[in-house]
Amino acid sequence: MAILGLQLQQRFPVLTAVCYSRLISATIHAPAVASVSSLSCKLKKWNNGGRLPRRLVVGLGASFWAQYMNMAGNSKSFIASARLKGAVEQALQNVEWPEQFPFKDEDFQRFDETSDSLFYEAPRFVTHIDDAAIAALTKYYSEVFPPSNTPGVSILDMCSSWVSHFPKGYKQERVVGMGMNEEELKRNPVLTEYVVQDLNLKPKLPFEDNSFDVITNVVSVDYLTKPLDVFKEMCRILKPGGLAIMSFSNRCFWTKAISIWTSTGDTDHALIVGSYFHYAGGFEPPQVNNI
Repeated sequence: MAILGLQLQQRFPVLTAVCYSRLISATIHAPAVASVSSLSCKLKKWNNGGRLPRRLVVGLGASFWAQYMNMAGNSKSFIASARLKGAVEQALQNVEWPEQFPFKDEDFQRFDETSDSLFYEAPRFVTHIDDAAIAALTKYYSEVFPPSNTPGVSILDMCSSWVSHFPKGYKQERVVGMGMNEEELKRNPVLTEYVVQDLNLKPKLPFEDNSFDVITNVVSVDYLTKPLDVFKEMCRILKPGGLAIMSFSNRCFWTKAISIWTSTGDTDHALIVGSYFHYAGGFEPPQVNNI
């Protein structure tokens, strides 16, 4: 798993990306968990009434940027540099983002453009990542979430289903699930409420500004066809000092994943998600942590 950290003026988005050893390429399958810079000292603030810097989490890659740099005439030097760095944790360091969002509309098309509501109409009471990946994600949540039953804490689990992979027994006063299938959401034991919404049709989130301390999204960022709209909304509804965690693997419903995702590799995916945070605005450069 990889983790990206971002910070705002008085708001601290945290981007985390997760890649799983059994599921991804050798370049990012290291089993060790690396810490996010300055995260440990900030975590202590939860117990002192403070706020954790808002962060985002994503996985990371090089082939997409190789394509971009190739257009700029620097692909060989960029790839060589990426190989020398090696570690996923360094993948988003010193990225020179293009001035404009580098993706086109066709990059967000899918093989199956039929209604998503039809695709998700039948409930799927299964897990979409393996047990080791689930354990790694749950462990990470236990390290960065505010303590269970912290007064005033609200969490939004985007693209949720019947399970959120939160630590066992974890509770907060408000845990909202947003997903596509009501039967799945009803079965999720950690949720205190839920919203059925197709973010590809309605990317605007039905919440007030500064509503949530934590936003999670497990293995579903690759299905967003309007990611910048969604990420801008995430920034709007996160409280100052909130936390956003985007996790993903190389498993997906390939017919519903966006084309830029299915045509690139694991390390590319981290950069793609990192670009969403960058171009949405309001976030400082993300950092990656391979867990």
